[in-house]
Amino acid sequence: MYHEHPIKILRYSSKNIWLLVFPLLRNIRNFRIGSDYIYGWLRGAWFDIMIIGLIIIFGMIRWRFSVIELEESGIIHRNGIFFRVRTVIPYANISSITFERPLYLMPFNAVKMRCDTSSGILGTADMKLTVSRKLCGIIGDNVPDVRRSTLTNNIPKPTVMSVILFSMFFSSGLSGAVYIAAFFFKGGEIARSIISEYFRRISEGTGKVSAINLFRISDTAYGIGVFFIGAWLISFIINIQRYSRFSVSIDSRCMKLSYGAVTQRNYRIISSYINFVDLRQNLIMKLSGAITVHISCPGYGAGHRSLPVLLPVRREKNMRRELEAIGVFTGTGRDFRPKGIKNYWQYVWSAVIPAVMAFPIHHAVSEVFHGISEITLFAAIMTAVPSVWLTAVRTGAFITSGVSLYDDKIMIRCCRRTTFHTVISDRRKLVRFETEQTLFQKRRRACSVSFWLEGEKQKRFRVKGLSESDVRSISQLLEYNADESTKKKQSHA
Repeated sequence: MYHEHPIKILRYSSKNIWLLVFPLLRNIRNFRIGSDYIYGWLRGAWFDIMIIGLIIIFGMIRWRFSVIELEESGIIHRNGIFFRVRTVIPYANISSITFERPLYLMPFNAVKMRCDTSSGILGTADMKLTVSRKLCGIIGDNVPDVRRSTLTNNIPKPTVMSVILFSMFFSSGLSGAVYIAAFFFKGGEIARSIISEYFRRISEGTGKVSAINLFRISDTAYGIGVFFIGAWLISFIINIQRYSRFSVSIDSRCMKLSYGAVTQRNYRIISSYINFVDLRQNLIMKLSGAITVHISCPGYGAGHRSLPVLLPVRREKNMRRELEAIGVFTGTGRDFRPKGIKNYWQYVWSAVIPAVMAFPIHHAVSEVFHGISEITLFAAIMTAVPSVWLTAVRTGAFITSGVSLYDDKIMIRCCRRTTFHTVISDRRKLVRFETEQTLFQKRRRACSVSFWLEGEKQKRFRVKGLSESDVRSISQLLEYNADESTKKKQSHA
């Protein structure tokens, strides 16, 4: 029988921090300036000390009643004072286990342990404990680990450059940050020039009064632009330290990953619980032949700040051999993919129309309102640039999207927002198959197909513009009835 690390007393005590409201009210009621206040506070300090003592005692009691038991079949955690909660997780049901050492816990030799299974509440750990390093080692000896005798040797060691590129590509909105920053940098200059010209025409005196405000407009716009660039830079630095010292080792049943410079994280992932492998790219990565490998497994990458990455940026031409080393075969089965100019239009219309209409609208408006032609030109450029970029992304999605079925695997190639996905999964992990057909698609005998894959939160991957005959073939191979699953939506294609 074991207890959590004593540092957890502070965590349990913090849940009763609301009791400090009573000494606070006492101090506010008796507050007055003068030496008498200090004397009166010292006389009543016993009350403040008693409240703080009660908070700590409550934390110690809760810690004392938090008991960990390690049996041959699993981990048991008992918690609670009046209402006892008993959590049992068999070792055979563990999908992933995480050992995390934040910087603030290192002086205390404490480790945060997170244990997950395929069940439980979405996004939360099935068992989350703070334990000593000694107990962490004992638990680690009982859960599955990679075996050196069966270690896969074909997995490349992630390089520093691959971690840097991964952090750069997957930091919060690189292209969005640059776009917004450019908008405010240039927009501030345009706003200042237009307003200054307007005030110059009114009167010289007004121009003098407003000069300070004009500089404020420009400074504010520059400040907002710098803020967005700085936000991306902070995200990039955080990702660098989070994924540095990245290492991965794999055998036939288990994956072991570790990374982190400030906060050290170690993961053990049971291969049989992996729902699917997700190869991700953005447009720049696709053009340069780079790719990153993610996996879907309960508990791994569950935090909102974490990504379930297995391999950082790698060359796409090497992926086939490296994926086969971890038991993922890309195969060369029959492909079903969108074809035809009409289906291509379904992919790009929402991006092409703003790109084509931006400058005609600018010319029409500037002909009527001459004074704002500079603003409308700037708005047209800022509308056209992301629209052209999105058109390129959607064109790439049309060329590369499709479905492949081979052996007991399914491969789905699609694009979500601006990220290209190649998803590889066992067919038994497919929990839902849905076809959709709009009025416009019906005329050209096309459908959109959605695949819902197993996970703590089911993931949807959608391929648009497949022919009806291909959808029937897919449904037959997957043993679904296409006619019953089709949803006809009265909407635009």
